[in-house]
Amino acid sequence: MTVYEEIFEVIKQRKKAFEEGKAQENSYTCYLFEKGVDKICKKVGEEASETIIAAKNADNDELKNEINDLLYHLMVLCADRGLEWSEVEEVLNERNEKIGNLKKFHEVDKNT
Repeated sequence: MTVYEEIFEVIKQRKKAFEEGKAQENSYTCYLFEKGVDKICKKVGEEASETIIAAKNADNDELKNEINDLLYHLMVLCADRGLEWSEVEEVLNERNEKIGNLKKFHEVDKNT
């Protein structure tokens, strides 16, 4: 199990506890579920902006922390929407198979 899968499992456990009225006290993850999708999306946006700023500042220590904050909030969003992390990874795997096939990757179906 990857660290991402482990973290996502904890997030799902927190969501289940929240839904059952057994939210862990002082849990930031449960707080986000309580506030709902608008708050979660706001945090995703904030973390994305902070990631961009860290990259523009050429501060890799800050950047790696902001990327992790962004990934965490994206995982919370996935859990809130009922999207499994494995489904996200599946899309990444499918895209990975297209590496080196630039022409096919950029083809546009003009009939749709």
